[in-house]
Amino acid sequence: MTSTPVLEADGLGKRYGRRTALADCDLHVPPGRIVGLVGPNGAGKSTLLQLVCGLIAPSSGTLRVFGTRPAADARHLARVGFVAQDAPVYRDLTVADHLRLGARLNPRWDAPLARRRLAEAGVASDQKAGRLSGGQRAGLVLTLAAAKRPELLVLDEPAAALDPLARSEFLQNLRESIAELGGTAVLSSHLLSDVERVCDHLIVLGGARVQIAGDVQDLLAAHHRVGGTIVRTSSPPPGALPVTLEDLVLSYLGGAR
Repeated sequence: MTSTPVLEADGLGKRYGRRTALADCDLHVPPGRIVGLVGPNGAGKSTLLQLVCGLIAPSSGTLRVFGTRPAADARHLARVGFVAQDAPVYRDLTVADHLRLGARLNPRWDAPLARRRLAEAGVASDQKAGRLSGGQRAGLVLTLAAAKRPELLVLDEPAAALDPLARSEFLQNLRESIAELGGTAVLSSHLLSDVERVCDHLIVLGGARVQIAGDVQDLLAAHHRVGGTIVRTSSPPPGALPVTLEDLVLSYLGGAR
């Protein structure tokens, strides 16, 4: 019996006036994956994530999250957690205030998880959110999303503004949170090293279209370098070399120009 895909798109498109943000996107993401969403600026990554969260509506095609339209009702909304790029917080509220708001707004709120995660990150509950470092603020927002106990965690370049040490700590926190939740996550990032560290499924967006998608190991096994070209084959031809994730992504983005 086949599990219902967490994300399923068919001919998905989004336009803003005359500008096409996404066009003819087909996707099938099985449950239990940590998805890396990569592509250059303007490729449509944030648009796709906003569609997944139900923040905007598609212009064409269909998108289903857990088998139904995004943000279909309050119960459906509770199944999805979202971490925005700028890690928005209420600057004048304390960390404890944020946790109280989370408990009030989310029916499946896991208070012990939230307290433990913040304690492990060294974030004091009486600190005002506006005085947290960038890494602490990102950790707070991730904790708030994870404590909803979502089945799908959506992250829009959450570590983009962090220094290398803070980014490494955030990614470790992310991996541990996803392992504890046992769900699915979609991480948008322009840093392939981040994707390589935490993701096992890949979606490459370029030219407003999905260039390639699938489990990382399957994609790497199906591509080889022959001479100076990366080709997709069912078996490696004579003299073929294995490819890295960077090789794979850049080869498809190069063709999307």
